[in-house]
Amino acid sequence: MDEFEAYGTSHQLVVALLLAGAVALVPLGRAVRGSDAEAGWGKALAVAVLLFTVPLHVLAIVRVDGDPVQALPLQLCDLASLAAPYALWTHRRWAIGLTYYWGLTLTTQAVVTPDLSRDFPDPVFIAFWGMHLLVVWAACYLTWGLGLAPGWRDYATTVLVTGVWAACVYAFNESAGTNYGYLNAKPQAASILDLLDSWPWYVLAEVVIVLVVWALLTWPWVVAARGRLSPSRPPAPPGARH
Repeated sequence: MDEFEAYGTSHQLVVALLLAGAVALVPLGRAVRGSDAEAGWGKALAVAVLLFTVPLHVLAIVRVDGDPVQALPLQLCDLASLAAPYALWTHRRWAIGLTYYWGLTLTTQAVVTPDLSRDFPDPVFIAFWGMHLLVVWAACYLTWGLGLAPGWRDYATTVLVTGVWAACVYAFNESAGTNYGYLNAKPQAASILDLLDSWPWYVLAEVVIVLVVWALLTWPWVVAARGRLSPSRPPAPPGARH
């Protein structure tokens, strides 16, 4: 079995598939929005996410060398893969928000710098990419397709949930000798964190960057929603200057 090569042929094909799927699901979501088919498509996508997510977690534990504690589904990408199917199935606002923010900013980081050793057709390769791509597609489908856009309340909820996750995972890392979320040290493989300072400053920098980026991802939707809710401008009287 070949070793996975970052930005090799298989990686490039996966990125192309990610973009193609995201582009295809947006018009699909708009086509089924408000129809009887909307629930069916959402549930089908939810099941698809789980069909890749569950085997990936099982394989990670089975194949781990040494302590299985090192392979627990505690990364935010793992949690996003659980939030996404729930959001697709129920359309709960908090789950949609988690899928949107985590999927578009954190899951995509795993696409850019994947922590993967085996190439296609290894089952881990297939499950890894299936899970990550479907989470990103779910965020695009729900938001741009079905029009379930986030607001500041969703932003605040996601920040709170992420903060609680970070505190709990950091404490777990300290007690178990793990490094989930790379909260206790930078990953050994090359990653975007290499552009930041050493611990703990890179963690604080991450917090600031995430808060700003998530706010920027929220603001356009809030502005658009206010524009739709604002009363129409009354017509000018005859003879008035424009």
